[in-house]
Amino acid sequence: MENVTPREGKPTVVGDAIAAERRELADLLDTLRDEQWNAPSLCAGWRVREVAAHMSMGFRLSLHATLGALVRARGNLHRMTDRVARRDAAAHAPTALAAFLRDNAHHPWTPPVGGPVAALGHDVVHGLDITVALGLDRRVPEDRLRLLLDRVKPSGLRFFGVDLDGVRLCAEDLDWSYGSGSPVYGSAQDLLLLAFGRRLPPGRLRGGPSSRFTRRADEA
Repeated sequence: MENVTPREGKPTVVGDAIAAERRELADLLDTLRDEQWNAPSLCAGWRVREVAAHMSMGFRLSLHATLGALVRARGNLHRMTDRVARRDAAAHAPTALAAFLRDNAHHPWTPPVGGPVAALGHDVVHGLDITVALGLDRRVPEDRLRLLLDRVKPSGLRFFGVDLDGVRLCAEDLDWSYGSGSPVYGSAQDLLLLAFGRRLPPGRLRGGPSSRFTRRADEA
C-alpha cells in the first residue's frame, strides 16, 4: 500500500486532479488558432506546439525509445527532451497533440523524481507556459495549486535554478507564502511558475525584487 502524507493527498485525489487538468488543457488546445500554436511559450525556445508535444512524450514513447533518444543525446536529458519535442511538434497536427492529453488523462506516467504530485506539476506548469504566454485567462483550480505550492522546497528551487535569497513569495489570491525577505506579490499560479524557474511577462508581479523574475518586454 502506498505511503502518502497528508500534505501530498491521497493518490486517488492527485490522480483525479491530473486527469481533470489534462482534459481541460486538451479542450483549451482545441480552441487555439494556428498563429497561437506557433506563438512563443514561457519555455525558452519552444512554441506552444513544442510544449504540447513535450507534455505527452511520456505517454507516447516506450522506455526503449526514450532510452534510445537519451543515448543519441549523449545522456543529456535537456537535449533529448528538446529534440523530441521539436520532432514531435512537426510530426503531429494540433488536433492530435490535444488528443494525446485527453486520451491519456489517467495515464500513470510520472517524472523520474516526485511521483504523482510531480506529474501534476508537470501538467499544470506546462499548461501555464502556454496560457500565460498567450495572455489567456485560465485559472488553475485552487486544490491543484495547493497540492503543488505545499511542495515548494529548496531542493526543487535549486533544480529549476531559482534564487529566492532574501525574497518572500506572497500570493495575493490564496493564503500562501514562502521564504523570507523582501516580498514579491502575485497570483498563486504566477508564483508557482516562478518557483519552477519561469520568468513572467511584465506587469504580473509586484514588489521590489520582482524584476529578477520578470521578462524584458522584448524577450521571447
